[in-house]
Amino acid sequence: MKKSVFLAMSSLVVLGTALAGCGNQAASPSTSQPAEQPAENGTPTARQQAPAPATGAKVLRLNLHSEPPTADPGIAEDSTSGAILRATFDGLTRTGEDAKPHESAAEKVDVSPDLKAYTFTIRDAKWSNGDPVTAHDFEFAWKRALDPKTASPYAYQLYFVKNGEKFNRGEASIDDVGVKAIDDKTLKVTLENPTPFFLELTSFYTYYPVNPKVVTANPSWATEAKTHVGNGPFKMESWEHKSKLTLVKNDNYWDKDAVKLDKIEFSMVEDENTELSMFENGELDWVGSPLSSLPTDAIPSLKESGKMTTQPIASTYMYKFNINKKPFTNVKIRKAFAYAINRQAIIDNITQANQQAATGFIPPAMPVGNGPFYKDNDVETAKQLLAEGMKELGISKLPPITLSFNSSEAHKKIAEAIQDQWKKAFGVEVKLDNKEWKVYIEDVNQGNFQIGRMGWLADYNDPLTFLDLFKDKDGGNNNTNWENPKYKEALNKSAFESDPEKRKQLLAQAEQILMEDMPIIPIYWNTYSWLKPDRVKNVIVDGLGNVDYKWATIE
Repeated sequence: MKKSVFLAMSSLVVLGTALAGCGNQAASPSTSQPAEQPAENGTPTARQQAPAPATGAKVLRLNLHSEPPTADPGIAEDSTSGAILRATFDGLTRTGEDAKPHESAAEKVDVSPDLKAYTFTIRDAKWSNGDPVTAHDFEFAWKRALDPKTASPYAYQLYFVKNGEKFNRGEASIDDVGVKAIDDKTLKVTLENPTPFFLELTSFYTYYPVNPKVVTANPSWATEAKTHVGNGPFKMESWEHKSKLTLVKNDNYWDKDAVKLDKIEFSMVEDENTELSMFENGELDWVGSPLSSLPTDAIPSLKESGKMTTQPIASTYMYKFNINKKPFTNVKIRKAFAYAINRQAIIDNITQANQQAATGFIPPAMPVGNGPFYKDNDVETAKQLLAEGMKELGISKLPPITLSFNSSEAHKKIAEAIQDQWKKAFGVEVKLDNKEWKVYIEDVNQGNFQIGRMGWLADYNDPLTFLDLFKDKDGGNNNTNWENPKYKEALNKSAFESDPEKRKQLLAQAEQILMEDMPIIPIYWNTYSWLKPDRVKNVIVDGLGNVDYKWATIE
């Protein structure tokens, strides 16, 4: 998700999409669904899935909830795109069922004693079009993502590579970047500093290779199935935009014997009730997270039935301020709007899937030791801060407020609840602005919002995957326009700190600064919830919210 975490469904996403911190798109459960009716024997019937049609091929049928913004690993930034990329590409490493990175496109990894130099030996493998996969493909892909001309939102994920940030900022040449193909089989990588989680990063999609010949010949190569070329367990067979996307087993994949599915069919249905009905009618083999969400009104009965799986993930559901737009240029007013939210009421009455009210940014799965930074539903303090902030701005009345979110019943219900909470607390009228995910994320990236919904999924198992998001005002996924030199200094120092406890203290300092300036409103720490029949096995959903279908099968 990176989950923009779901940020489409985002971790963005989560339910909905997140940005891959991976940002996400979904939110959590969404929409309204009648409670199931008991059968004559007293057992639920409405949530039973009809048997799938008997076929010889193993076909997994899923729903994406919305159109993937891209299938190009160099420019992807959300969990929906990430799921497609993880299926159609292979990194130097790949995260296994044990949640650890393992050799994948690289058959061997050598690491220097100072943890700053990595030598990857590339295994014999082919692209889906039959071209050989080489070390040069990785070098090309990484430098392409770092090239300012590419405008990759995730270029900063490659700042761990020596001179990666300087090249991205125009302060060094492309030849200075610390990634070099020594020959077709040998990739040498030099890092700025020791990075204990670097082999996790090499399994993330920004680090995937691309085929230089394909990319150079056709700038639109990743927008259609007929021109898309990957090196993963599956390849694109068809892409009917905003309707259906189909992947088939890639016979050129180096580990094809481990791939049990013949095909994955993705529908693109935005309404969660329709999606659930399709599952019940045997038209889908999986419903809910991580690519969509369950109808919120169906959650209680689904939980009671025992058929719903719920899994905590390292993801924060939040709202972002555009701090360049009044009245949110004022930190006290930002805090007022954050403090006045009743998070627990949203969890109890809308999402209902064991989420946890977020009283900080970093999820409990990777704490740095401080917080809570505020009380949930602290309306009294919020009113006081609002009055002080308005006085500082010299205004007696709040200007029009607009809250933007992407299409999802859960996002809509959450926005309506918060709209009502802010009206009761401040007497303010808040306009709700709902857009399809691809349009929404484009608007957010262009600064066309006042308050916007977002989610963030961890890209790797370290608090930095959250804090790094807001390090630079012009960072690819920082749409708030917020930047703080002390925050940046704490993160920069943490990169050089070898003592784990001292590094943790620096990260805690950074989170403290973020929550003092409040460019975001953390709302809850997320969970994933889904339904599937027992015959669907070995789909990996890790603690960071990533999904991998490489080993999936249907019995």
